Amino acid sequence: MPELKHLFEASLHPDWATFLSQTAVRLVLAVVLGGLIGLERELKHRPAGLRTNLSICFGAAMFTLLSSALAGQLGGDHTRIAAQIVPGIGFIGAGSILHARGSIQGLTTAATMFVVASIGMAAGGGMFLPAIFATLLMLAVLVGLGRAEAHWELRLRTLSYEMQTEHLEAGMNLLNAALDQTRLRMNNMQVKRSEEGFHLSFSVSAAPKQQRQLQTQLQSSSVWQYLKSFSVSEQE
Repeated sequence: MPELKHLFEASLHPDWATFLSQTAVRLVLAVVLGGLIGLERELKHRPAGLRTNLSICFGAAMFTLLSSALAGQLGGDHTRIAAQIVPGIGFIGAGSILHARGSIQGLTTAATMFVVASIGMAAGGGMFLPAIFATLLMLAVLVGLGRAEAHWELRLRTLSYEMQTEHLEAGMNLLNAALDQTRLRMNNMQVKRSEEGFHLSFSVSAAPKQQRQLQTQLQSSSVWQYLKSFSVSEQE
């Protein structure tokens, strides 16, 4: 096949000037931009950190370059390969979303990977300014909004509670009243009976202010013999 023979001969004598000015610069830029967003995620101890976001950005840029190069040399649609990046990233993002404790976790991680892939495609397509601007804007959103949520106590936290009582019905009535007043609901409730009475464990996802209100109301009741919280985790 003459097309494959020409491609093989061209690979033996590459145009290094073209490679360095186009391909290498785009791939390096994708690594840098993806690494910046990945570093922010890594510092916040998110599941998709530095290496994950860097790899996604680099891979998206590489597929974009291959899509254009192979179509130019062998013929075909220049966007055919690049178009498959979006459903591919969607599949990876779906794997990062966890359904636990009655709530959804990992949505921000999945959305960030989706944006990182688009930045990689922009870098691979030679759209340097849009790629850089999108990275800076994404970092501003992740860092700025994160600090605003922490300052105004808007970020949800999941706290697990353990309580014990001798009168289960009275305790449940007070617990439900406290939850209704704070407009919260419990998740994963478990009740165990022992010699000391009834042991109740559950978790609540809410903002820190609401958590404090719930704890104050429960601690003020004499029905519950003890109350403690543990396993604090933030939701994205």
